[in-house]
Amino acid sequence: MRRVTVNCSSNYDVVIGKGILDETGRLTKQVCPKAQKVLIVSESNVAPLYMDRVKSSLTGEGFAVFEYVFEAGEQSKNIASISGMWGVMASNGFTRTDIVLALGGGVTGDMAGFAAATFLRGIKVIQVPTSLLAMVDACIGGKTGIDLPQGKNQVGAFHQPSIVIEDTSCLDTLPDSVFTEGMGEVLKYAYIMDTELYEILSGAEDKADIRKNLDLIEDIIARCAYDKAYVIGEDENDNGLRQTLNFGHTVGHVIERDSNFTLAHGVCVAKGMGIIIRASVLSGKLDKDKADKMISLIEAYGLPSEDDITPEEAREGVLNDKKKRGDTISVILVTDIGRSEICKMTADEFLQFLKRK
Repeated sequence: MRRVTVNCSSNYDVVIGKGILDETGRLTKQVCPKAQKVLIVSESNVAPLYMDRVKSSLTGEGFAVFEYVFEAGEQSKNIASISGMWGVMASNGFTRTDIVLALGGGVTGDMAGFAAATFLRGIKVIQVPTSLLAMVDACIGGKTGIDLPQGKNQVGAFHQPSIVIEDTSCLDTLPDSVFTEGMGEVLKYAYIMDTELYEILSGAEDKADIRKNLDLIEDIIARCAYDKAYVIGEDENDNGLRQTLNFGHTVGHVIERDSNFTLAHGVCVAKGMGIIIRASVLSGKLDKDKADKMISLIEAYGLPSEDDITPEEAREGVLNDKKKRGDTISVILVTDIGRSEICKMTADEFLQFLKRK
């Protein structure tokens, strides 16, 4: 079992290991000793696989356990789902010492965290991610929220978990496509800040089947957790360094929204990274040889690096970007493998950046 500590306004551990799902009750009791009730929030694909194990682990430690299961998919990430969670907690007398536990992927973690952040003006949340994307990124750092028709994660709050419990054996049940989309976020860390991770990923012999190398995957997850923890420790509220974690997301979120959320988040991030990498070469910000290596690695892991979104569509989409400050948006550029920068652009400057030929 590995532990990565996130040092921020409320310090907590990310616990990583195979088979630790059955330790959920014990670990929860350690960090929330006054809690009596737990609401497990999960979705229709994950709950049949893991709900009973987690529930049994919690009840074994004396918790009264309640459930809220929503229909899997980004389309459920809305205020109606949050209202349903609030309703279960209110009907069952949850107090400020009680807990919401997120069991699932990034959508589950975002919504459960937001429900916890807003019920009684804030109760504890525990993250138990079951997807690669959630383990390496979404469940760490306290970003929570829901979508609006105008854009992804437009409403939310910062609400740090009390603990993150990552059972790597949960990855065994992921469809290949869901595992692959998680690699989009893994590659992001390599490109923006972690040259050693880049070397690990580029040196892996069987990239198309990397999930079968369990020791390697655990190493990758732990390294991403360390990277995310470092960034959160430096910039918890997303005013500086943390914005670099949005590499590929500025365009990716527009692609995701315009697909009516039918395209997976990690796939859209990969497309967004590819678009920004190519534009960076044309603007003189990035060496072409290094850009070609980055593009090739995205594709080697089964992800797309291109999309038919036009520069005009991308510009229109960023007008609702959460990172927009006044008339400018923070666009994350990679200037070398393992090195990134925050570039402030107006929407029109962003348009011209994407239109370079």
